[in-house]
This record gives sequence, structure tokens and C-alpha cells, in this order.
Amino acid sequence: MKIFQLTDEEQKQLNLIENTYYMRPILALFDEFISNYKPKVEAYIKAFDKIYELLIKAKPAVDKLLEKRQKKGDLRDINQARKSIAGNAFSQLIVYLFLKNKQTGQIRADIFITNSKSKVQVFDKVATINVDGETQKPDCDLIIYTKTGNIESNKCIILSLKTSLRERAGQTYKWKLLMEIATTDNPIKDKYNITYNSEEMPFVCFVTANFYNEINNPQHRGMFKFFDKSFISKEIDSEFISRLSSIIPFVNENL
Repeated sequence: MKIFQLTDEEQKQLNLIENTYYMRPILALFDEFISNYKPKVEAYIKAFDKIYELLIKAKPAVDKLLEKRQKKGDLRDINQARKSIAGNAFSQLIVYLFLKNKQTGQIRADIFITNSKSKVQVFDKVATINVDGETQKPDCDLIIYTKTGNIESNKCIILSLKTSLRERAGQTYKWKLLMEIATTDNPIKDKYNITYNSEEMPFVCFVTANFYNEINNPQHRGMFKFFDKSFISKEIDSEFISRLSSIIPFVNENL
């Protein structure tokens, strides 16, 4: 498998994830999956669909690490730490697999991913909707964007990541609906003085681990229709939500 060079910033990001204490037992399971998967060129793509399964499988090992840290006095509330780790590990695994796919040539060199809005110069422009002098911005966990040299494109993908649909999923789809109102001719836009100043609208996508098997709830299925694309980190095929592994062709085709 040919390995392509990441930027210094991307390599730093990858190293940080690999050296985070609770990520080590999780990444060990991914390494095992990838080493046994054939063909190798698809391994890091297919690993996106194993995130839910391997997070659950890694839980006992992560719990042991937390118990050790609690005994040493480095951790006060183990239950709160578990909740925090679940969300953080989910996000970091997506970044990790994205970078690994870029490193193996599955993602173009001019496409980047970050969890820091401040690192994307065009973010405020493409993510700000004005409502009668006040601003509305989306719930955003990751941004995928393109850059040629030092010049960023206005085209980007905003990802809202949720381990559970009980979280703030509604916040993002309401912003997406507001963007649709702002960019079409309709009386609601005029009534509330809604404006949007970017010529290029971002793709707004939703990603879930669906820890509580909520995707078959009719109310949740209706919510997915507002996104440009919805993904699930399980080996599930559905007309309203796609396997997370399909994010790779989606990114390459749309950015």
C-alpha cells in the first residue's frame, strides 16, 4: 500500500490522537481489524463502519484505564469521564480514519479536516446567517474543506457528530432549514429579515454512532431529510442514512 505524505499539521494531529491514553486500546482494535482486512486498499475506508462495534468492544479496556487513573487520584468522576470519552473518541476516530485514508491516497491532497473553526478562514462567512441583525451559526464538530496553496475554497462540509440522537441533532437541521429559507425567494425570509452572504453554501451533514438504536424512530427519520447527507458508523444499509464509509466518495465528489 502506497503511503502519501501528510502535512506537518496533519501528522501532528495524527500523533496526538495516537498518544491520547484512552485512544490506545481503541486504536489497537482498529489495527487488528485493518491488518486482517483484504483488500488492504479498502481497509481504512471500511473501518468507518466498525466505529460503533469497536468502541463498544474497547469499553472494558478503557474502563480499566479509568479505574487506574481514579486510584492514582488523576480522576474524580469516572462516570463523567466515560461520557466525555465516548463523544471525544467518536470524533477522534473520524479524524484518525480520515487522515489514514488521505495518507493511503483515498482522499485528495487538497482536502483537509479539522475540529477547529478558527483554522478555517472562510468558516464564519459560509456559516453565518443573519436574522434581523442577529447571527445564527450551526452546531459544528468537524469541518472538511479544500485549499489550494494558502487559498481556501468557500465550499466545505460541516459535520455534526452525535453518539446519540438524544443530543443536539435538532439544532443543526434547524440551521440547515434556516439556510434554505435564506437562499430562496419566500415570504418568511422577508418577514424575519433573514440574509445569507456567501455565494457558496456548505454541505451540512450529520454523523451518528446511534448508541441507543434510535434511527428507526419516525421523528428521527424525518429529521435526516433536512441534511445533505446523513451517515451512521455501523454496517447498516438504509434509504435514509448511509454507512459512514460512503463519506470518502462523498467528500471526493463534492469538494
